Parts: sequence; C-alpha cells; structure tokens
Amino acid sequence: MNLSPSRTQPNFVPEFAALRPLVHAAFPGARGAFDCTPMPGGASTRSYFRVRAGDRTAVAMFVPDGPKPEEVVKGETSSRRWPFLEVRDLLAARGVDVPAFYGEATDAGWVLLEDLGDDTLASVLQARPDRRQELYVRAVTDLGRAQIALSELPSGSVVGSRAFDEDLLAWELHHFREWGLEARGIVLSPADRQLFDRFAARLAWRIAALPRVFVHRDYQSRNLMVRETGSLCWIDFQDALLGPRIYDLVALLNDSYQRFDRSFVEARLDDYARSVSLAQSERDALGREFDRVTVQRKLKDAGRFVFIDRVKGNDSFLKFVEPTIAKAAASAARLSDDEEMSAVFEMLGRVLSR
Repeated sequence: MNLSPSRTQPNFVPEFAALRPLVHAAFPGARGAFDCTPMPGGASTRSYFRVRAGDRTAVAMFVPDGPKPEEVVKGETSSRRWPFLEVRDLLAARGVDVPAFYGEATDAGWVLLEDLGDDTLASVLQARPDRRQELYVRAVTDLGRAQIALSELPSGSVVGSRAFDEDLLAWELHHFREWGLEARGIVLSPADRQLFDRFAARLAWRIAALPRVFVHRDYQSRNLMVRETGSLCWIDFQDALLGPRIYDLVALLNDSYQRFDRSFVEARLDDYARSVSLAQSERDALGREFDRVTVQRKLKDAGRFVFIDRVKGNDSFLKFVEPTIAKAAASAARLSDDEEMSAVFEMLGRVLSR
C-alpha cells in the first residue's frame, strides 16, 4: 500500500483496515496485488485514493469526520444515509451521469466509486481550449435536463430538506465580510457596515424569492469529469439543495477558475433556455438573475478562499480572491440601476484599494 508520508489525520492509518475487504468484496475475482495511491485533493476534508486490485481500479473516498456538509447548510443536516450516497442514487435514477457505486464502509469513513480518470473539465480545457464551446454547451444542456428530471423529489429527500433561503444567502455574504475583508485587516466603518448589512439583507431576500429547483451547489469545471466519449460526469454533489435555477449556471459560467467574455455567457444562457424550453420573456430575465446571483456567489467564494487558507492551511486558492471579487464587481456594474448595490461596490473599491 502506497501512502503519502505527510498524512497526519488522527487514526487515519488504522482506517485502512476496512478498505481492503471493501475492495475485495467489490471485485471478488481480483485478489492479486493491492495498491492504494493518494490522489490530489481540493479544499474539502475528504481524501481520495486510486485503488488497484488485480486488473481493476476504483477510487476510494475517505471522509474522516463522517457526512458533515462541506458548505454551511440551512435545513436538515442529519441523514440515515450519507448525503453523498443518497444524492448519487437520486441523480443516477433520474438519468444524470454520476460515478458508479461499488460499495461502502461508511462506519469506517469509506466509499468505493468508479475510477473516472484525471480529466476534469478544467484540465481538458487547459490542454484543449478548442473544445471549450462543445463542452460548455453540453454542461449547460445537461444541467437544464437534470433540473427538469429533478423537478419532483422523493418524499424525505435530503435535497428537499435544505434550501438557499434568506438566512443562508445573507450568512454567505457576511462570510465574505468576515474573511474577505476583516480577516485581511479591512474593518468597515460604522456607516459602511450599515450599508453592507442593508445590501446583504436585500440581496438575500431578492435571490431567496426566486423559484427553486435542484441545485448542485458547486457545478464548475473542477467538479465535472470528461469521459472519453465527451460526456460529463458530475462529482462533489453531496451539498445539493434547492435554490434558484440560475445558481449552477453562475457557478459554471462565472467559475473562479475560468474566464469567459459576456458573449460566451449569453450564448450558453441561450443554450440553457432552449434545453428547458423557456419563453422569450423568461430568457430575457435570465441575464439579470445571472448578474444578481453572481454578486452573491462570487463574494461568498472570495471569502471562502481566505477561510480555506486561514482555517484549513491551504493557500492555493488565494490567487483567485481578487479576480473573484472582480467578477462580482462586473456583474454589479451591469445592475447599475440598483443604487444600493452600486454604493456598496463603490465602497468596496475604496476600502480594498487602501
């Protein structure tokens, strides 16, 4: 077994005792050499390992603290089954491409899944930028079809038990204030704080009032795997909840790790509108919904990147803080008739340039 020498989580190595029997149960005919190699991780506490048993491979996901949400949620957070597994089964049943499930030992923190390789949408775009339009048309079309397929949820679904309501949306905006500003030594004056509080409450109210659909919550280029056929497989969907139809489109088309001009974004919104058969009046509303949700989502992301550095000791996301705030500012500028939002971004420009 090939383990990373830097692994320091308490009781981590003993948990591997549960992995070998799990793999052997999944692949009973593959009892040859057994190897387990760490895979690169992201910002979560989850760890991934590529497992080889004979001529079979799989990905073992280890969750040291059990099925805690990766993001803050409002609503039910406990479940008889891990939310990752419940959402995976729901998506698979409704025709969404998700990793095949091989087995679980969740009492020891393990889930065994299909090995999808290493080709995320982000990595494919880096090597083949000429495939950008093809893959993003597929991504927005897949999303639209999934929203239709998931318009009705099973009774008791963990997805239906949690939602982007006013409290959660406002909390995320204050997460930006706490980490994107105050943790970096930028403390708002009383007048600026009052302005920000009013803005956060009003923006949260307006977004929460939008009709709700299934939301992946982090539908972006690092969470879509590109299969050899060109189809896209969804991963990291354990925090799925109900929210605005535009939310996942914002995550995808204002992805902090990619850059798109507005014409590309509008063309993909057209693709989405066709996939869900929107009337022209509804399509016309999408652009403003997109910008409004972009402001909320990108400010939250900027704060989250600092939080990940300060709390989790991972500074790899810090380079995205300023570009992510710039994405929020660009969307705010397109909402120039919103005087309060304009005032907030004028204030943010002033305090961030000190």
